[in-house]
Amino acid sequence: MASNHHRLSGAPVAAAVDSAAVRITGLTRSFGNRQVLDDINLTIARGEFTALLGRSGSGKSTLLRAVAGLDHGTVGSGEILVPERVSLVFQDSRLLPWLKILDNVVLGLPGKDARGRGRAALDEVSLAKRESAWPHELSGGEQQRAALARSLVSEPELLLADEPFGSLDALTRIRMHRLLRRLYETHRPAVLLVTHDVDEAVILADRVLVLDDGDFVQDLRIDLPAERDPGDPGFQHYRTTLLGALGVLPAHRTKEQS
Repeated sequence: MASNHHRLSGAPVAAAVDSAAVRITGLTRSFGNRQVLDDINLTIARGEFTALLGRSGSGKSTLLRAVAGLDHGTVGSGEILVPERVSLVFQDSRLLPWLKILDNVVLGLPGKDARGRGRAALDEVSLAKRESAWPHELSGGEQQRAALARSLVSEPELLLADEPFGSLDALTRIRMHRLLRRLYETHRPAVLLVTHDVDEAVILADRVLVLDDGDFVQDLRIDLPAERDPGDPGFQHYRTTLLGALGVLPAHRTKEQS
């Protein structure tokens, strides 16, 4: 597996990689006099689904942008090791309005079979019949499904997702959770999902990190089946633990630590 090794300047150099899909060492990030990330160290294994929780302004998206190499010229230091093939999904689907859905999905995809791969990806997200539609003709949920197809058509080794379902209604979010988990099980990229929703983190991820005051205050493994029931006592236990780490519930109610 090829990889990129970049500092916060974003300059990539070749580097060897072991079983880690992401390796972060000594990452700092500041805005003016405010330290947002303070000497962050993190390893995410290949094929591991990790969710990142934190209060507003805790630095979740800052960390994700650093991993994506999107914070060129910013104030900070540290090293980040990532795979060669990295895809991103944002809260906004970011479909280009002047391109039809299939053209959006295969944009920049090399190879003579690009359109065939794009059609297969759309079929995976149940949009095979909408490949000739314009983005404005799709619902919000359909647009995010198209964005997922676009992010996975290149078979990424790492998928970065920044609150991808935050703008969707509750029922659509439930359907999207099931879809993302199914796609993850099929393609098995490493995933780093930024979310403010504790239930979403427990439903989707196998590991949940909580970021506060520039560092991780919780690193929790989720030992639940792939099909998860929010009403299950085990689910509720993890939920309570994470709410305690976020300061929403009293600390004495959170007994499980990583």
